[in-house]
Amino acid sequence: MYSIIDIESNGAGYRKECIIDIAVYRYDGQKIVDQFISLVNPESDITPFVQKLTGITPKMVKTAPKFHEIAKRVVEITENTTLVGHNIEFDYRMLRQSFQRLGYDFKINTLDTIPLAKKLIPDEVSYSLGKLVKSLGIPLTNHHRAEGDARATLELFKLLVSKDTENEIVQKQYDETNAKTYINKIKELTQDLPNEKGFVYFQNEGGKIIFSDHVQDINKFSKKVFNSKSKKWEAIQNEVEQINYELTGTDIIAKLLLNSKGIKKRDPLPFGLYYRSDKYVVEKNKLNKVEKPILKFRSFTQGSKAIQFISNLEEYNDVEALKNKIEFRKRNELWLGQGRKLGEKLFLIIENGKVMSYGFYELFTQIQTLSKLSKLKIDLQYQSSDLVNELQLALLRGDFETLPLPK
Repeated sequence: MYSIIDIESNGAGYRKECIIDIAVYRYDGQKIVDQFISLVNPESDITPFVQKLTGITPKMVKTAPKFHEIAKRVVEITENTTLVGHNIEFDYRMLRQSFQRLGYDFKINTLDTIPLAKKLIPDEVSYSLGKLVKSLGIPLTNHHRAEGDARATLELFKLLVSKDTENEIVQKQYDETNAKTYINKIKELTQDLPNEKGFVYFQNEGGKIIFSDHVQDINKFSKKVFNSKSKKWEAIQNEVEQINYELTGTDIIAKLLLNSKGIKKRDPLPFGLYYRSDKYVVEKNKLNKVEKPILKFRSFTQGSKAIQFISNLEEYNDVEALKNKIEFRKRNELWLGQGRKLGEKLFLIIENGKVMSYGFYELFTQIQTLSKLSKLKIDLQYQSSDLVNELQLALLRGDFETLPLPK
C-alpha cells in the first residue's frame, strides 16, 4: 500500500516553511482507494515567488483549514503505507516539521521516484517532474499545484513499477532508504535538529543521557560528532539512539541556563574595553594587568562593534556616564527581554546586584506581581562573572526593559 504525496510550501526560510497545498493519493498497487486534497492556511506570509509559481494567494488560503485541522486526516490516509514522492525528502520534511509543531512525532517509510527513474529510465535530459513526465507522455495539469503534481507522480510511479519487472530496483531502493544502517541512523537522528544554539542531549536506547553540552549549532555539532573519527566519540556514535535538545536563544539565556544547572563553563573573554586619552579602545586584557576593563569581549570584532555603538551616543562621551549605565551592583529590578522563541518573553529578578532567578512567559500573560512570577521563576545556583558581563553588554545595547521590582 502506498500514499503518493505532493506538498507546496509558502517559501519561507529553511525549516520555517509552512504547507499551503497538499494532495495525497492512497494507492493499493492497482487503483486509488482514498484521496485527500486541500489548501492549507499557513498562518504566515506566502512569498511573491511562490504566489507566482503556484498561483496560490493569501486570499485563497485565508479560509482554508490550518494544519492542525487536517493532521488527523493526513495520519489516517498515510497509515500503514509507504510514502512516495518526487524528491520525497522535501515532502517528508514538511510533514515532520508540521507535526513537530503540534508536538507529534510523524514517522513513515519512504520511496523517491527520482532515483528510481534514473535507474529505470536512464539517459533522460532532466529528471524534474515537469520535464520528465512530458518526455514520457504523462499528462500534467496544474503544475506546481499539489493535486496535479501528485497525480502525475502517481502515473510516473505506475510506469516505474511496470518497468521493474523483477521488482528488484523498487525493492532495493526501499531497502536502502529504510534499512537500519549507520548512515540511515545518522540521517534519522539529525535530519530535524535545528541550526540554533542550545543544549543537546545524546541518549542511549534506555533514554540515559550519555553526553550533553551547550553548543552554538545543534544540527552542525551533532553531524560533526557522527562524522568524527576520533576515539573520543566512538562509544557515543555506537550507543546513541535518540537526540533531544533545549533551545536557548540568546547568549544571555544560555548563560542563565548554565548558571541555573550549576554548570561552571567559562567563555574566554580575552579582549577588554578601556578609556585612554579621551577615547575608547579595545585591546587584549593580558597586555594590561593594572587597569580593569570596563567590559570584556569574546573577540576584537565584538569589542569594535561596542565602540561603534557607544560613539553614536553622545551621553557615553563621558566614561563615568557609561560606567554608571552598566553598573550592576545594588540594582533591585525586574528585567524583561527577548525569549527563546517568537511570542515569548524572558524575565530576570535582580536583588542587590545579584540575579536571583529568571523565567519565561507568553506575551499575553499578565505578570504584575512577584507572587505570579514566583510560579514561573527558576532559581540560579550561582552567578558567573561571564553572565554579569553579558548583562552589562545587554544594558549598553538596551536589550532589556528595566522596571522596579513589583511587590
